[in-house]
Amino acid sequence: MSQQPISSPAWQDAIFKVLKEGGTKQIAYVPDAGHSGVIRSAIADPDIEDVVLTTEEEGVAVVSGAWLGGQRAVLLMQSSGVGNCVNMFSLLQAADFPFFTLVTMRGEYAEFNPWQGPMGKATQAALELMGIHVLRASKPEEVEEVVSAGFDAAFEAGEKVAVLLGQELIGRKKWERK
Repeated sequence: MSQQPISSPAWQDAIFKVLKEGGTKQIAYVPDAGHSGVIRSAIADPDIEDVVLTTEEEGVAVVSGAWLGGQRAVLLMQSSGVGNCVNMFSLLQAADFPFFTLVTMRGEYAEFNPWQGPMGKATQAALELMGIHVLRASKPEEVEEVVSAGFDAAFEAGEKVAVLLGQELIGRKKWERK
């Protein structure tokens, strides 16, 4: 019995297209359902190194090291992971590295887990306090343009950019009993 490939939402496919066409060579991530399509595409692409992290703050170092080695790298994380990175974001400012991250949001639209609320509400402010420019995409039809604009700001203009991917893109989540 063969397995059917898992299809990704079109907006996730658009993200991977932007990253691939932009010359991304490394994608660092803590596994997350909201990034699953991009992660699967990175794993399947022989030209992109997928780097599984144990914590998001490692990703700041990974993408910084990639830049020093002449490669473009992107960090994928959930909004709760932004809190893990705040101290590490100092590296970006001190060394003036370009930085690009895609952040799937929690604690917003139809959130079921109260643990996700506080960091979800603080994500944008935390990023901005650390000198990272924040863009947001909440509708599937705006994802490709917003991600492309953020990618170019990071790697063409040398900015530090986070694109927040609104929770409504991913849809409702709920606890499942087994």
